Amino acid sequence: MPIHYEDSYLGQIRKLIGKQKMISIGARAIVQDSDGRILLVRRSDNGDWVMPAGSMELDESILETCKREVLEESGLIVEHATLIAVYSHPRYSFVTSYGDPYQMTSFVFRVDKWSGELLSETDETVDARFFALDDLPENMPELYRETIGDLKNFDGTVIVK
Repeated sequence: MPIHYEDSYLGQIRKLIGKQKMISIGARAIVQDSDGRILLVRRSDNGDWVMPAGSMELDESILETCKREVLEESGLIVEHATLIAVYSHPRYSFVTSYGDPYQMTSFVFRVDKWSGELLSETDETVDARFFALDDLPENMPELYRETIGDLKNFDGTVIVK
């Protein structure tokens, strides 16, 4: 069962600090099918197509965060994943759909093995599909296009930005 934002670690901290900019630690998953297509989920709050991703909760490792987010947003079970990049530069500053500013620190994992059946709709998403890398949806934020570029350039050394 997904944790609602208000009950999440970030939601609890946000209640204490108001609209002050904060650091958010999270995981992003690159899930590909056997044809090399990439999994994108369509967010229910803004309609953007994104990779499964989300914030770390207390008492959870970053890999557990990755696994939980993929399961919550797609129904797929991550069996093995490789860290390929860490994004922490101040340019990765955003505002949530709740209007809260944050600087993201994101650990990007390539999911090497997964199982399960893809759910087209979850509590957090309204669609989920695999897309060819040369046929991505228009309403996909630049951050995820950058992540695909990093996947293509990954040579076994973690990319740090």
